[in-house]
Amino acid sequence: MKYTFLFVLGLIFLTGGHAQVIPFHFALVSDTHIGSPNGGAEQDLRRTVADINQRKDLAFVVITGDITELGKNEQLRLAKQILDSLHIPYYIIPGNHDTGWSESGGFDFTEIFGSDHFLFDYHGIRFMGCASGPYVRMSDGHIPRDAINWMKTELAKIPASQPLIFFNHYPIDNSLDNWYDALDLLKQHNTIAILCGHGHANHAYRFEDIPGVMGRSNLRVKDPVGGYNLVEVRTDSILFSERRPGVRTLPVWTGIRLEEHHYDLQKKFPRPSYAVNDSFPEVTARWTYSSDANVISTPVVTDGLVIFGNSRGMVCALDELSGKKVWEQATGAAIYSSPAAEGNRVILGSADGKVYCLDSRTGKVMWTFAAKAAVLGCPLIYHEKVYIGASDHRFYALSLQTGHETWEMNGLEGPVVSTPVITGRELVFGAWDTYLYAVDTADGRLLWKWSNGSPIANYSPASCVPLIHNNTIYIAAPDRYMTAIDALTGKTLWRTSESAVRESTGMSADGQLVYAKTMTDTIVAFHTGREKEPAAWKMDAGFGYEHVPSMLVEKDGLVFFGTRNGRVYAIDPARQRIAWIHKIDNAMVNTVRVLSGKRLVAATMDGKVTLLETR
Repeated sequence: MKYTFLFVLGLIFLTGGHAQVIPFHFALVSDTHIGSPNGGAEQDLRRTVADINQRKDLAFVVITGDITELGKNEQLRLAKQILDSLHIPYYIIPGNHDTGWSESGGFDFTEIFGSDHFLFDYHGIRFMGCASGPYVRMSDGHIPRDAINWMKTELAKIPASQPLIFFNHYPIDNSLDNWYDALDLLKQHNTIAILCGHGHANHAYRFEDIPGVMGRSNLRVKDPVGGYNLVEVRTDSILFSERRPGVRTLPVWTGIRLEEHHYDLQKKFPRPSYAVNDSFPEVTARWTYSSDANVISTPVVTDGLVIFGNSRGMVCALDELSGKKVWEQATGAAIYSSPAAEGNRVILGSADGKVYCLDSRTGKVMWTFAAKAAVLGCPLIYHEKVYIGASDHRFYALSLQTGHETWEMNGLEGPVVSTPVITGRELVFGAWDTYLYAVDTADGRLLWKWSNGSPIANYSPASCVPLIHNNTIYIAAPDRYMTAIDALTGKTLWRTSESAVRESTGMSADGQLVYAKTMTDTIVAFHTGREKEPAAWKMDAGFGYEHVPSMLVEKDGLVFFGTRNGRVYAIDPARQRIAWIHKIDNAMVNTVRVLSGKRLVAATMDGKVTLLETR
């Protein structure tokens, strides 16, 4: 049984001036990862459900994310089928595995389970849990902007003294890029504990003075059975014991004192620093717009407007000079598709399963095309056609003027989330099914498909945008290789792991160099060509650990890119030096829209959209 909201009138009595709670027990389950190749994860969850159903002392169950391995719809439905056999209520939130590779952008999690957050009272304690990403793109953990706004609204409705337990998939520390937003809210209340998963191990924490507990994964790993935590709420404490389903309960491994908290709101803790901006005063934000939801795509700039979609399904147009909103148009679900524009037409996909054509001047819908699943892919407009991939395992060519289908190519085994490219007759794109595809632009006929040889879907060339020069395609997938592929045959020309590049790539204006971002500090350049050569040069840019698919864009002699921690970089590739750095947020920067060497538009996962200018 699953309930999104349950309000139970709890009895609270006073002893010595302190509120005490009537004791009860609940189960904490995490990281079930349904979708394992050998069925082990499913067996582990069924064993846990059966064990919980045999107990008479549990009030409810909370499942703290990574319910599935890849967020696939069949994995989500199987997880729900198993969990619905529980005899007591359960409350569930997604984790990064449920959203990062989700073929619906997280939409189907909400459709299948009813919500991606929960809020209920039990025996005087308020229980609150919300989603965390990243969504569709690889990035740090991130509590969605609309979830933070929801927390703020709901917490304002309760007395600050009411005991509160908060749940998230991630630890509420710098595992999340916006951990401080959640903590600043929770410390205004009597938050007695923060409970999480993600780390697959039992662990006690202090999150800026708030007691915290991470629960183990339900997976057995190398043990005979998996496990979960039994949580005993007493009048004076909360105790945690690991339960091995059908075997035994281990001794209490940690506990939290149950007391009323008054957190010192003046106490200082580390927060993101924007001091780097002082070193480059020539870079300024002409304007910054804060969306009320995540922006996980690259805005398009057309006819003096900056146009983008957000995770609430809204398409927004801002005046390019002032940043003021000009119009807004709703779609039916979250948008992860970077819009493309030609004339007065703006094209983008939505997780509601439609491709939208909007009038750039008014936002009015000119036409829609219905795919058979979410459309997370980014459109390419070429010769009056719109080319776009969807999560229905199909790729489409549509008329720019009418939206009528010209052709569809089916047979993909995963969703398309990135932007295709065209070279001659070949349309090239990747999908989360381990393959890079080339199809005929005229009829969608498959010309070839390429794989890096790994059966692991997470290593697919899906988030990178292919680069093409002289009939050679260059990609960097999560397998950390730079690869050159013959555009006509799909044959591998060369591969190199020299610099462990990952997904973020770009090409010089003259086509002589391919740039790539490594996972630690370095920008590397390779000569284009059909023979493998050592790197042309490497540059330490000092950006630290890095894994977001933010492509590198060259314009007017500079190369621009964003990072996971909200910084935008401009480097001089000729001299291999940093031209400037500007921090606009602490969340992932999407691929930037470079207007000139002195102007660009950047958007972040946390919903910031800004126009940067240099003097």
